[in-house]
Amino acid sequence: MNKEKPLTLFLPCAGGVETFLADEVHGLTGLVGDDLLTARGGVRVRGDWALALRLNLHSRLAQRVLIELAEAPYRDEHDLYHLAASVAWEDWFASRQTFRVDVTAQASPLRSLNFATLRIKDAVADRFRQQAGGVRPSIDTQRPDARVQAHLSATHATLYVDTSGEPLFKRGWRQDKGDAPLKETLAAAMLAASGWWRPAERRVADVPLYDPCCGSGTIVIEAAQLALGLPAGGLRRFAFERLRPFDAAQWNAIKKEADSACQTGAGGQNDSKNPPVRVFGSDVAHRMVDFAQRNAERAGVARAVQLRGGDALQRMPPTPQPGVLLMNPPYGERIAAAGVAGHRARGREAFQGDGGAFIAGPPQDEQVPSGGSGPRAAGERGGQVFNAGDEFFARLAAHWKSHYAGWTAWLLTPDLKLPGRLRLKETRRVPLWNGPIECRLFRFDLTARRTPGSDS
Repeated sequence: MNKEKPLTLFLPCAGGVETFLADEVHGLTGLVGDDLLTARGGVRVRGDWALALRLNLHSRLAQRVLIELAEAPYRDEHDLYHLAASVAWEDWFASRQTFRVDVTAQASPLRSLNFATLRIKDAVADRFRQQAGGVRPSIDTQRPDARVQAHLSATHATLYVDTSGEPLFKRGWRQDKGDAPLKETLAAAMLAASGWWRPAERRVADVPLYDPCCGSGTIVIEAAQLALGLPAGGLRRFAFERLRPFDAAQWNAIKKEADSACQTGAGGQNDSKNPPVRVFGSDVAHRMVDFAQRNAERAGVARAVQLRGGDALQRMPPTPQPGVLLMNPPYGERIAAAGVAGHRARGREAFQGDGGAFIAGPPQDEQVPSGGSGPRAAGERGGQVFNAGDEFFARLAAHWKSHYAGWTAWLLTPDLKLPGRLRLKETRRVPLWNGPIECRLFRFDLTARRTPGSDS
């Protein structure tokens, strides 16, 4: 393959992230117009092989970087076979290597995606038999050298080779985690949606960022890497390193370029050798804070983030300067009694089964039968039944009104009624998907409490 040949790249992303991803790609490449198109579920980019490598290294919002190899109408599996057989797979990997095929579909008329996958595999193997003297690559579904992706719409099939391998949210630094860690790509999307990270400008805002329910540190580590200008994929390996166009010297030059660029931090705002700490995190569970600290050390940002233990209902602002509160609160998990998590709870990412904790409501109230003691359940205190989730959020909002005037709070939740539970009026809501779960990132502009007990 000619590495200077123009390529069409597709960068899939989570729902709601497409515009932010287009901004990120523009900031990284300068591309505009027909060279950078926003599509449903991702962004299409015109570039070359080197650009595919750079996007893998730097993108915080893309799930993968795919190279489009063929696209055509189809009616049945035979059409898929002929389309796959027309692709010069021998340009991308060798007959001695292994591969796998993954198929996704939207409104496809085919009855079996498994059969469609099998026909594409057959076509790839038969192509190699013809081109390599009867030798074909083997299938490896666990650790393949090459990954072939197919996407089927109602009328068209598109074939790609995957240059990423493991999904890009796997940055390479996470070893310690809780039971429900936020994906790094979603954390980056939250940072972009809040405006603290400005991907089109490749810079971060000059205000503090604080996650008071930081868990194992995903949001704060993403933020600290951005503040230092560190590349998202600097600690991991990629599938393109096993593809035939790969040139180690070229890849080393791209990584060296990234290392040089991060010396002045994102947008030149930080001295990476002695950065001012503007990113803060805390969690009620000291075990989770330990996890976050170890993750931050592996991610190369321990010097740029401050992590502390403490209850979100009690911790005071980490700086005199107002900034951005950004959090994925413990909704739909166990929240502790009286709004204080207590020494037996283990943090946002692991509210499981401790005797002193009370159960918060589910993400959607309309799924809860009326009557009071169903799955929305409540805890008992002093003979009274109450919803611990409602109490937690009411007390959290009261704490913010008393101590966080001037801050902007952003909360990601699947619960559309969260503003009512906080007794705050949102000023913005951004749709984002957490895997298959549709969520909202709510913005609240915090002002001081006017009178004791006021909800305003």
